[in-house]
Amino acid sequence: MLSIRYAVRTVPRSLFRSSASSSLRPLSCLSKPCFLQSSWTPVQRQSHPAFSTSISKREPAGEFDQELSAKLENELSLEKETRDSKQLPPGVQEFLDNSSFELKDIPGNEEVILTKKFGDETVKVKFSIADMNYEQDGDQEDGENALEDEDLFDDTTPQRGGAQSKGTVNQGRTPGGNINVAPEDNVAPADRPELADSEDAGASEQAQSPAYPAAVHVTISKPGKGAIQIVTSAQDGLIIIENVYYYPKAEIAEAETPESDFARANIYAGPPFQNLDPELQSMLERYLDERGINEQLASFVPDYVDHKEQREYVQWLENMKRFVDA
Repeated sequence: MLSIRYAVRTVPRSLFRSSASSSLRPLSCLSKPCFLQSSWTPVQRQSHPAFSTSISKREPAGEFDQELSAKLENELSLEKETRDSKQLPPGVQEFLDNSSFELKDIPGNEEVILTKKFGDETVKVKFSIADMNYEQDGDQEDGENALEDEDLFDDTTPQRGGAQSKGTVNQGRTPGGNINVAPEDNVAPADRPELADSEDAGASEQAQSPAYPAAVHVTISKPGKGAIQIVTSAQDGLIIIENVYYYPKAEIAEAETPESDFARANIYAGPPFQNLDPELQSMLERYLDERGINEQLASFVPDYVDHKEQREYVQWLENMKRFVDA
């Protein structure tokens, strides 16, 4: 018994270590199942962008581009044949040559500014071509209203007693419904003296009709003394005063900011000019006349508005055609 224990103890311990190490295998040596390998395969990222970078095909020109361009060219030719938009009218050029006002007219802008010095005062006059467009819109509406009024009268409506008004052809009917034909109905309207007189009177009245009023804002300022602003209109060679404002600061009268608009709206405007004492009205008119706000300016403003509107319209046609053809 003792011999067996002795034999076991005498066996080298390295033999047991080698056998134990040979029987144990690390987990890394075990083969992994195939389904685990496929599930852990890293996803490769795409090397190209998700959107297309190719050049898109350009759309052809519109169907009506050429027709629109031809129409714009036709309008340009008509406007240029009518008058030269670059040549100042004689009256306008004469005013600018003899006046001390300096003209500031930026192409493409509606507003025109005249400035001058009068002693230590700065006189600034502003007007716009927008007034001309507003007037044309009003005339068009009046014409449409007149046409609507004419539609209210039916040509077949009989008149009482078959009476016929002056210049009316075949309008009256007898009680039996027959049309009254007066002897003068056989004469052409142009050859009838009573209608010729009416047409001459209408043409004369139209020739004497007043031109459209152009709004003119006059600002007179003094250094450190504030400013006054006179709202006027130029019409028929006259400057018509509507209101006179006083501003303690010149910046309030001239600045175009929301704050200035709010300040102007809260300042007392004074009574309408027509409600002032007649002598005071006369003195204010003379006050403006000394500073060049007079009949010459009243004649200049509508003429220049007409000239500038024509010039801007021709430029607008050229810009439109250039854009359509591009």
